Amino acid sequence: MPDPHLQPVRVWDLPTRLFHWVLALTIVGSVVSAQIGGNAMVWHFRFGFVVFVLLAFRLLWGLVGGRWSRFASFVYAPSTVWRYLRGRAAAGEALDVGHSPLGSLSVFALLVLLAVQVATGLVADDEIANVGPLNRFVAAATARTATSWHADGGAPLIIALVVLHVGAIVYYLRRRGIDLVRPMVVGDKALPAGTPASADGWPQRLLALALLVLCTAIVTWVVRLGA
Repeated sequence: MPDPHLQPVRVWDLPTRLFHWVLALTIVGSVVSAQIGGNAMVWHFRFGFVVFVLLAFRLLWGLVGGRWSRFASFVYAPSTVWRYLRGRAAAGEALDVGHSPLGSLSVFALLVLLAVQVATGLVADDEIANVGPLNRFVAAATARTATSWHADGGAPLIIALVVLHVGAIVYYLRRRGIDLVRPMVVGDKALPAGTPASADGWPQRLLALALLVLCTAIVTWVVRLGA
């Protein structure tokens, strides 16, 4: 029976949800195309450029997006993380509305790793057939280091983080009865009355579209610098 004290609250705005799912699909496509190699590397580069656009968008959206999508809502002090781990969250902290303290660490780690992966991919050179579009702007030694990290360092770490993320989703569902997937699909969570909601109307969505177009233009310009 539904808890009468809870009501649907918009937590994840549409731009954030689309970012999440497109990024997930793009990471899968990037990993698969890298494993196939050969002609599939053309798609590997394309997926990489899409990730570049998405990361640039998320950086901006983390400043102006919906309440629970903003970085300010899930940047926690170490003391807050420690209290959360001990189950001693203070009243009114709302640590489980958006990204929890543990979830935020995972989010930031993944974003940073993906940013490094994109940066190294842009200057990489496997000395066979695949060269990043900005390779000519770095020294050969830098390119070799970037290539090594891109293939042997960053990729396994990203896969490990994704697996950990999926494992956390399963844990929360089976052990705590909390479905983390549905809110990222529909946008709403069942929360106590009075919980602040994220703005998710057409003004916000049009702003997100404008930012996405801007990010796409910037990434296209950066990629073409090496042409």
